[in-house]
Formats: sequence, C-alpha cells, structure tokens
Amino acid sequence: MKLAVAKYSVGKPADFGEFAARQRLILEEARRAGAELAVLPEYLALELAATFAPEISRDLSASLAALQPLQPAWLTLYADLARELRMTLQAGTFLTEVAPQRYRNRAWWFAPDGTRGYQDKLQLTGFERAAGIIEGGDDLKVFDLNGVRAGISVCYDSEFPLPVRAQREAGARLLLVPSCTDTAAGATRVRVGCMARALENRMFVAQAVTTGTAGWSPALDTNTGEATIYAPMDHGFPEGGILAMARGEQLWAIADLDFEALEKHRAQAQVAVDRDWDGQKMPALQRARYANP
Repeated sequence: MKLAVAKYSVGKPADFGEFAARQRLILEEARRAGAELAVLPEYLALELAATFAPEISRDLSASLAALQPLQPAWLTLYADLARELRMTLQAGTFLTEVAPQRYRNRAWWFAPDGTRGYQDKLQLTGFERAAGIIEGGDDLKVFDLNGVRAGISVCYDSEFPLPVRAQREAGARLLLVPSCTDTAAGATRVRVGCMARALENRMFVAQAVTTGTAGWSPALDTNTGEATIYAPMDHGFPEGGILAMARGEQLWAIADLDFEALEKHRAQAQVAVDRDWDGQKMPALQRARYANP
C-alpha cells in the first residue's frame, strides 16, 4: 500500500470554494504519486474560519459555532474526492458540536466505496481543556482499509500507549496520526510518541502535520513539525524507524507499506515488544517496592 502524509501549510481561503479547490489540488498530487491513502492534519477544518469576519475567526468559541453549518459540505467534499480519486482519505479533524457549545475533535476517514467513519480525540491538551468547550471522546475504533486494519490516534493521543495497544489487539497494523503542534517541544513529543507506538506494537505509524502561521486563529496560530511515516526499528526496516519524511517545502511524505514484511520479520525480531507485552503485567510488576535497607 502506498501512503501519503501531508505537511500542510495553513492558508487563508476566501470562501469554501477556494478551500475545496485546494483540497482537490493537493490530493490529486498525492494520487498522481501513486498514493492509495492520504492523511491530512489535525484542525484542518479550522482553516475555514478564515472565511469569517475577524471578530469570529479570532475567537475559538465563535469560530466553532460558525463552522458547524459548513460540516455537511465538508463531509461531502472529502466523500466525493475519495470516490473520484479512488483513494481512502483521512481528512484531518473537524471540531464537531455534540451538545450545545460542546465539541469533539473528530477525525473522519472516507473510502472510495462511500464508506466513512470517525475517531474522536480521547485526551485533551492543555489548550483544549482551557478552552472550556472541547471534550474528549469515549469510544475507541479500528477500521478496514484495503484489506488492512487501521486505527486513528489524534495528535496527543499518540503519546498514550494503552489505547493504541487496544487498537493493535483489535487487529490494527497501521496507525494514522493527524497532528497540530505549535512548538518544537510539542512536535518532538508527538514524534517520540509515534516512534514508540511503532516500536511496541510492530505497526506502521503515519503522522500528518500543519506548518506555517495563521495569526487570525487562536488554534492555528503557529505550527511546526515534519510529516513522517514510521516503521518498527528492526529487521527489514530502516534502523532509524523512518520510512519517509517531508523536508523543507515538500508537501507529501510518501512510502510503500509492506505489511507482509511486517509479519514475516516478526519471528526473527531483535526486540519483540508486541510479543512480550504481557510480561509487564506480572502481578509483582504492578507496584514498585521500596528496596533501600
């Protein structure tokens, strides 16, 4: 399977039509490169807040309320692109109202056959908690993707091993990570989380990122990071655990994912954290003992 992850430079579209035209343009580029699956970054739909008056776009609560009427068109856009381009798309996230003034950071995926689904972000960052209107999800999912089972872990969620392990135990061998970080430290945390999840679960991890600045938005103001596709650091894969990374102005990081090799090399693994996972569940290891005399 050929997969593409975006290093997406946040823009300032004049209207929904301009936003939609750009999505088509960049996804056509990925398709021409042979990608069967494309992953876009967290908070991508917030780029549409640029189409509102400044007093709305600069206020997160007002922006999210104003975005909700655009969600049907947003869903239709990516469903149509998935069908027309014969690609599966993970379209970043859309902060969706689930109760009055209560939103979930929802990561949608769209298949060429019209199938679609979503994974809500589970853990909230400090920024999201401080907003007071965003809540975490309460349901963990996996889905089938061209014969491969995959899961989605939205940005901060990739730093938590147990939910990803549950997705792995439900059959996931690919983890999609739409992300948005505003500092180098934040970008490093998500990168390390992605690498750790690839290592301990023997899976591929695909991280999309935002880049650039958007002073008109309290959520997309500053963006950093590199779009990267990770693999386990073991036989048959790069020693550094990186299959592809977007460099400089490059929009897409693209790699072929060999799931047969993923399974083939499992028996000869130098380190098999996925296989040895239950060893840490020994009763004696559930609580540390104070050992000083």
